[in-house]
Amino acid sequence: MKNQSWRGGLLALLLSSSLINAGENPDMTLQGPLEGAAFLGGSPVGEKLAQQGYVEEEFILSGTATSYTIEGDFPEDGSASASLADSAAYTTRLLVRRPADADKFNGTVVVEWLNVSAGTDGSPVYSYTHRQLLRDGYAWVGVSAQKVGIEGMEGMPAYMPPLKKANPERYGALVHPGDAFSFDIFSQAGRAVRGDSGVAIPGLKPSHVIAAGESQSAFHMVTYVNAIDPLAKVYDAALIQARGGSSAPLDGIRMDRASVEFFSNPVRIREDVRIPVLTVQSETDVLQLLSVISRQADTDRIRLLEIAGAAHADTYLLGAAAQDHPDIAPEKLAELVAPSANVMGMQLGKPVNAGLQQHYIMQAAVVQLDKWMREGTPPPIAERLALTEDGKGFVLDDNGNVRGGIRSPWVDAPTAVLSGLAQEGPGFARLFGSTEPFDAAKLKALYPGGKAEYLQHFTKALDSAISNGFILSADRDEILAVASASFK
Repeated sequence: MKNQSWRGGLLALLLSSSLINAGENPDMTLQGPLEGAAFLGGSPVGEKLAQQGYVEEEFILSGTATSYTIEGDFPEDGSASASLADSAAYTTRLLVRRPADADKFNGTVVVEWLNVSAGTDGSPVYSYTHRQLLRDGYAWVGVSAQKVGIEGMEGMPAYMPPLKKANPERYGALVHPGDAFSFDIFSQAGRAVRGDSGVAIPGLKPSHVIAAGESQSAFHMVTYVNAIDPLAKVYDAALIQARGGSSAPLDGIRMDRASVEFFSNPVRIREDVRIPVLTVQSETDVLQLLSVISRQADTDRIRLLEIAGAAHADTYLLGAAAQDHPDIAPEKLAELVAPSANVMGMQLGKPVNAGLQQHYIMQAAVVQLDKWMREGTPPPIAERLALTEDGKGFVLDDNGNVRGGIRSPWVDAPTAVLSGLAQEGPGFARLFGSTEPFDAAKLKALYPGGKAEYLQHFTKALDSAISNGFILSADRDEILAVASASFK
């Protein structure tokens, strides 16, 4: 059913003929697609989505969600045993991007727990990986799982509105009972995506469903795979990006106690995890968000990737992703990701991390996880980032870049020091890492033959990363073209 207005509120939902009863959640209902444009902060979309054969649709999901409880704190090994607690009604939204032609759908849906750290719904996993998702026929669903994305948070700027402020008419009837219920809301969203509980999203008949989350959402994803997945058993795999050392409590993360929750208590992925879990980390995540305290060995169900030279957020995520598309000129992409100290209206102490490695490695991570989930073949094992003896710093190479971790041409054929650390500025600035470009003398010493010699080194390092499985061969030509356009 096409819904033009939310003026009817919940009454319209309850009376709508498009509502379908669910099996495991008998009161779970789905309405849509809605007419008009959906809201999502900073997301790559617009006319380029349609030009790539995709449609965007928005649905309203309603039902009764359950909260969970465990005895005591989360154990360090992640093996929490959760039990059902309270129940409450909810109404949230699902944002769907799928191939317009069902025959071009590859069968895998990435379901992202939308990130609300900025006080509005954001989709960083989609932003980093959208080129690959659309290239290979994936579907993507964004879930407004947390209350902040719907209701907002005090102190956030007007250009980062929650749904109810972004479009009161469209989203005014949304109801979120609190983040204690966000985990079950995410489970019910997954069931709607799967279509195995009587509610089905039109146009989607997936064979596999991946749960994904970045940053604050990654903290919640750690809790989800450890404590909720053993009960819910909805998703086939999990992609966790930029987690910290701990995990979200079962009543959600509150900013007034974030210093304790985010950094103090190590929580690993449980060794008996039911599904494959791939975690991708930057330098910022390892030392500033202290994921180092939850490092663990790789197993047949667990993989940890730490990216050399990467930051929690970089110039690609903060700006370029929203304009990136298959037909973009290499010169334009190089311009969009160029180092700048002016970001989101803030003047920072140093230029933001301008490496492209996280974007391309995340695209490969999606493919690796999809294959692992479908065929049972784990991704390659990656070396950890090298730490100093006291564990509080990184071991650096002769050019000032970190040793160890996933290697890429941006650190092995460098034109700058790329770091996830050393940034100065307000708010989230410390998460943006830094870029210290080499001067002309340094570049001349490294590449006496100029651009031609630089590209020889860059190509060799790129081909090594591709051979090792951490960058896709499909991205090779574009990466080389951007490197050529970037070298001055």
